[in-house]
Amino acid sequence: MRRRMAALVAPVAALGLLLAACGGGTSGGNGLQDAGSQAVKTADINEQPPDKLKDGGDFKWPVDQLPDNWNYYQVDGTVLDGASMFGAILPYPFPQNADATVGLDKNYLTSAEIVSQDPQVIEYKINPKAKWSNGRQFSWEDFAAQAKVLNGKDPAYQVSSTTGYEDIAKVEKGTDDLDVKVTFGKKFAEWKSLFSPLYPKELNADATAFNKSWAQNAPITAGPFKIKNVDYTGKTAVFERDPNWWGDKPKLDTVTYKVVDRPALADAFANGQIDYYPLNNDINAFKRAQSDANAAVRQSAYPDYTHLTLNGASSSILGDKDLRLAVLRGVDRVTIAKSILGQMQKDTSPLGNHLYLKGAKTYEDNAGPYQFDANAAKAELDKLGWKQSGDLRAKDGKQLKLRLVIPSGTPISQQTGQILQSQLKAIGVGVDIQPVPTTEFFKNFVNVGNFDLTLFRWISNSFPIGGSKGIYYLDPKNISQNYGRIGSDKANQLLDAASQELDDTKRAADINAADKEIWALGHQLPIFQSTGAFAVRKTLGNFGSPGYANNPYDYTKIGFVK
Repeated sequence: MRRRMAALVAPVAALGLLLAACGGGTSGGNGLQDAGSQAVKTADINEQPPDKLKDGGDFKWPVDQLPDNWNYYQVDGTVLDGASMFGAILPYPFPQNADATVGLDKNYLTSAEIVSQDPQVIEYKINPKAKWSNGRQFSWEDFAAQAKVLNGKDPAYQVSSTTGYEDIAKVEKGTDDLDVKVTFGKKFAEWKSLFSPLYPKELNADATAFNKSWAQNAPITAGPFKIKNVDYTGKTAVFERDPNWWGDKPKLDTVTYKVVDRPALADAFANGQIDYYPLNNDINAFKRAQSDANAAVRQSAYPDYTHLTLNGASSSILGDKDLRLAVLRGVDRVTIAKSILGQMQKDTSPLGNHLYLKGAKTYEDNAGPYQFDANAAKAELDKLGWKQSGDLRAKDGKQLKLRLVIPSGTPISQQTGQILQSQLKAIGVGVDIQPVPTTEFFKNFVNVGNFDLTLFRWISNSFPIGGSKGIYYLDPKNISQNYGRIGSDKANQLLDAASQELDDTKRAADINAADKEIWALGHQLPIFQSTGAFAVRKTLGNFGSPGYANNPYDYTKIGFVK
């Protein structure tokens, strides 16, 4: 199961066979290497020059579902599989690089620059060759229409996020139709997160067009591929080269997306029905892929991590910040990471940052003062009045027992929960593990704060503020994704400062300062980035485990080795 993603970051139930993630890697070959001996890579894609790839071929790509809406910004369209597909057919002017930096796709924009800082004005110059599949040249009106619809002012447009667009004061024509000037009423540092993907103005003509006209297909495209066929009955979609594409010619003839149930992925690969699949954090799937003569196991630092969220609402037992921190000091994340990941990668060090993940150039480990120390945890619990009474501690006649809610049928969550249960018992804290139906996990438990502790995954990207601010910002009127109801004025101020700092170096420092405050609040406990492991057909080049470079994938470079 994958949960719908928010516009920039996605919560996902931490399912054993359903994780996609980060970690150390193998070098490819026959997939029989000892993955544990390899270091973490920024990306692992079997990089090949174009002349080493065949001209043609069909890449068979498994998905969990076809898009419920091909408009990514409509509430039903913001899904992970859709985002992966749209990169082949829609403009992404600001592609993410493997190391979490952000580039510029000159097929769409020849330049994009800040031309004024106060007020903040961005000038975009459109590539004159860029045309939509209906023959119309890109124009400033495409940007203006998208900004107007996504600013959140008209509720008739069922938008999944207004982040960044709500800060835009106006979009204007510059010297000509290919010159776009965007003026912000409030500074927005992560402006490169906007207009990727860019949609044609026709989609944004009115609310009906926005909400419904792309529900079953994308009638207007502008990418290296175009849609050949979408079959919701047969659960397949086929993209083919677009002969009108003005950029580098793709190596593949077609890409075929097909819905494959996750338990059937390995067999579908072995039978030649698909050409890759995620291995998640499942050691059995990992070993099977290693033993498949046609597969290479590829791994990289992938922006996907498992964490422990604590309920800090005033009505919760963990509403006391000092108690939260004491409990967290009793969690040995190294042991958990080794247990889950140890057979699949060398790096089992815990994640030390909430906003930057491993693989990002600006990642810093800020967990120093909050590392595992059972004796310190016990001493702090004693100080807080939670005295050992039998197996568990108690205070004012109440036992220190916490309810850990996890989705049912989730081996990784169950295994992690059992380790947590054992570790916390050692410091006198009880943990009751409560599995709940996966269909109810977020809706009836996580979203509404019906837990003391819970485990799930966040899937992140290159924009830590736009992607994660809603998790850590405390606004009593709008919980957003701050499911633990934990925060402070200081954290809010630091996040606001970072979101408006236009200098990249200063913004990174601001973000790390905010992360240190998040640690000090006992907000949540990052445990590990997942293994980022994929089984990939050995003959496939420029594809595998891309690090952050999955938004979008570079479809022009993917192909089969000669």
